[in-house]
Amino acid sequence: MIRAFLTVLLTVLLLVAAPLAAQEGGGLDYQAWEKVATQAEEVTDNDDDPATDEQLAITRAALVDWRSRFQQAQNTNSGRIATVKEQLEAIGPAPAEGETEDPDVAARRAELQQQLTTLQAPRLKAVEAFSRADGLIKQIDEITTDRQAVELARASPSPLAPTSWVAAANAALELAEGVGAEVAQLADGSVWAQVRSRILPILAYLVAAVVLLTYGRSWVQSLPSRLSARASQHSRAVVVFITSLGQIVLPMIGIYLGIRAAKETGLAGEWTLPFLNALPAAGVILFGGGWLARQLFPVRSINYDTLDMEERPRGKARRLVITLSVIFAVHHILARGVLPLSGLYERVGDQVARVPLDIEEGAVSVWHFILLLLAGIALFRLGKALRTLNHRGQGANLTYRHKTLAVAGMLTRVVVVFAVLMGAVGMINFANMLMWPWALTLALIGLLILLQDFIADLFDMVMRGQEGARDGLAPLLIGFALVILSIPLFMVIWGARRTDLAEYWTSFSRGFSISGITISPGGVLTFLIVFAVGYMATRAVQGALRTSVLPKTKLDPGGQNAVVSGLGYVGIFLAGLLAITSAGIDLSSLAFIAGALGVGIGFGMQNIVSNFVSGIILLIERPISVGDWISAGGQQGIVKRISVRSTQVETFDKTEVIVPNSDLITQPVTNWTRHNQTGRIIIPVGIAYGSDTRRVERILQEIIEDQPIVTIDPPPAVLFRGFGADSLDFEIRAVLSDVGAGLGVTSEVCHQIAERFAKEGIEIPFAQRDIWLRNPETLRGNGAADSDTAREPAAIQQQPAQTPDKDPRIAFDDADGAAAGPDSGGGDR
Repeated sequence: MIRAFLTVLLTVLLLVAAPLAAQEGGGLDYQAWEKVATQAEEVTDNDDDPATDEQLAITRAALVDWRSRFQQAQNTNSGRIATVKEQLEAIGPAPAEGETEDPDVAARRAELQQQLTTLQAPRLKAVEAFSRADGLIKQIDEITTDRQAVELARASPSPLAPTSWVAAANAALELAEGVGAEVAQLADGSVWAQVRSRILPILAYLVAAVVLLTYGRSWVQSLPSRLSARASQHSRAVVVFITSLGQIVLPMIGIYLGIRAAKETGLAGEWTLPFLNALPAAGVILFGGGWLARQLFPVRSINYDTLDMEERPRGKARRLVITLSVIFAVHHILARGVLPLSGLYERVGDQVARVPLDIEEGAVSVWHFILLLLAGIALFRLGKALRTLNHRGQGANLTYRHKTLAVAGMLTRVVVVFAVLMGAVGMINFANMLMWPWALTLALIGLLILLQDFIADLFDMVMRGQEGARDGLAPLLIGFALVILSIPLFMVIWGARRTDLAEYWTSFSRGFSISGITISPGGVLTFLIVFAVGYMATRAVQGALRTSVLPKTKLDPGGQNAVVSGLGYVGIFLAGLLAITSAGIDLSSLAFIAGALGVGIGFGMQNIVSNFVSGIILLIERPISVGDWISAGGQQGIVKRISVRSTQVETFDKTEVIVPNSDLITQPVTNWTRHNQTGRIIIPVGIAYGSDTRRVERILQEIIEDQPIVTIDPPPAVLFRGFGADSLDFEIRAVLSDVGAGLGVTSEVCHQIAERFAKEGIEIPFAQRDIWLRNPETLRGNGAADSDTAREPAAIQQQPAQTPDKDPRIAFDDADGAAAGPDSGGGDR
């Protein structure tokens, strides 16, 4: 009686209370809230007469409604409060202890403080009420969770007991008699007289249902294969997937028409109507499971294999999934029509019509155990088939799904064995909680795999088969988002209620705090949007400056690049700062983190910071610019890009060298083209001894002065540098207007020198050595020494270089200095 009274009272308070009455304190009726909270505390604290699940649900709904209003009221007077705080800051800080301030300023400060206190009072009251409501909601959730745990742990009579089987058989006979009695009404003439007036729509519904469930199913199952032959290569997979959904839709229409035909007869009574009401959901389970089996484990792949499996285990897995779908559909029909589930899967307000069968608990255990055993056998064998995927799928884009399903297959065998054992000892509720949700979990994993493939195929179709479209980043991110969005579905599968999901979302929306910083989904989304807008605006301004404004200024390309890069860094910094502020993150709370980060930077990131600072110096001072020819660290090349951390240099071998910016600041760097393109080249020239040096000087001067990019001021010079070991050494020194062409000029000058010297008869020497052996007989094989060939110890003498018209040779001479010809000495060479 007391529980009923509390239920009625809470319902009235929920519906007719006026929490939004016009009040100063945030516009909430706190008197009405006090009554609701008091009644809720009585409901949750009454251990002598516990509240029912329905009473707890109604109480919780009222508390959730009030909590949402209190959360909104926490923002009351936010604009006025911000204004008063700014006014207090404008006055300045309060005087320290022992100090005084102007009386007018003190009076104004006290007035503003009083206004601030008055404005914050509704917010503080809302915060306190919010905390109370949240605590009561958590208390109700704890009570509900404890009741579910008790229900799960409740032991039923063992289904292996003979008495349970006798009760199950009697219940089956009673059910068959009740259903048979209603079906037998078809033979009653009076019933036919009532049905005769509706015979045409009944027959129409029935014929359509039979056609859709027979010929329609066969036609829609063959439709993807027929359409795929006409579709293009890049759209075939999308067409096949969409048309395959007809394997669920068309039979479900047939089931709906069949149920409609049965209900039109008016013969469905209390024994058959519960089964008819359960048929739609059972049909979704049956046809959805069959569709999933044919998509994951097809007889013949139309476009590609979703899973890399051999033909035998693939066919086995397909048959097992279809069998499991049939068992699951039967379980749903019996659970909704006959077998109670002890409230585990029931929801408050969910009116389930059952047959008028007074079934004993032992019979319930037997029927549940039979279904559990059949499903367990199918699941166990399916798990064994899925385990083979661990050795398949070597492709990089398929590895994750094969590993996931392989692990799921191994866990399936453990779950099945444990669930069947629990059911055998009478823990039917616990066994049901393991077996059927696990089957749904496997189905949802398979569905996610199919949806990820569909998204990739959709991108491939939109990009018209472009290479890399199917394996791009966008379909990967969308597939990952699907996995995240499926988390609530997994939670529902494993028994989470709608109120639980709402509570999780509320907690998630409020966010969590780290070092005084509150991170919430709204704040993160705001941060990402503001930063993205700021980043795109920065890039747009950079592009406009680079292509439109800066080319019209007098800045050189290096200076233009420095301006654009500096603007980019400043823009990104401002975008990040604005995004942090917009997200509601108080930067003052980051002081401690910034200090710790500064210590870490000082010790562990000093090289990165050094390069960063050096990059800023390079952009400001511009000792080097993009396009300069530099020599640094043993590398020469053209500067292609200057970033904050490093500089990219392209060598003359067309290789890219990444030079840390700190090296360009702390080490010597040669910049050949910093201020201009002029530069000097030096070409050494050697001539044979005996040549006319004045004449050679004039020839070289003429050759170098004829080069078009050799400057007149300063003019080129030809210098006689000295007497070398093999030649008379000259040097040509010239300044070029474009030092980048120095190698080409040097090559052309050398060609012309070779041509002029050959024409003028001037010899270019090459190194030659004459070797004098004083005792060549020691080189003979017999080692004998003739008296006329006695020799002194061998000596090697260096001779001047010879002219080009004489062949290089090695000459062996006697002690008196006479030269031997190339063939003298009889093999002593």
